[in-house]
Amino acid sequence: MKIESLDHLVLTVKSITDTCDFYTRVLGMEVARFGKDRTALSFGKQKINLHEQGKELTHVANKPTPGSADLCFITETPVPEMVQHLSDCGVSIEEGPVPRNGALGTMQSVYFRDPDLNLIEVSKYD
Repeated sequence: MKIESLDHLVLTVKSITDTCDFYTRVLGMEVARFGKDRTALSFGKQKINLHEQGKELTHVANKPTPGSADLCFITETPVPEMVQHLSDCGVSIEEGPVPRNGALGTMQSVYFRDPDLNLIEVSKYD
C-alpha cells in the first residue's frame, strides 16, 4: 500500500460554533454540513470533521480531547500579510515567523492557538 494524500482528520472540540467561527474568520476555511448533524471545515482538497466533546460518534480516537492537536497548514499568503491578518483578528502569535523544515522543504512558520488551545502552525514555503 502507498498513501497518496490526507482526506480528512477529526478534531474533538468544546464548541463547534466557536471552532467554526475561528477557522472561518482567521484561516478562511468554509463550514460544510453533512450527514445527520455533522459539521466539517473545508479547505483545498481536505476537510476537518468536528466532534463536539461528549457527543462523539462510535468510531473515535482512544482519548478524544479538545486541545490535543498540533496542526500545520500551508498558505500562499506572504508572511507579513499573514502576521498582520492574525493581529487584525486578535490572535496572539506564540512564535514566529521562524524557519522550519516542512514536507517539501524550508518554510517560514507562525504559531498560535485555536479556541481549544490546539497548536496551529501556518507556514509559507520559501
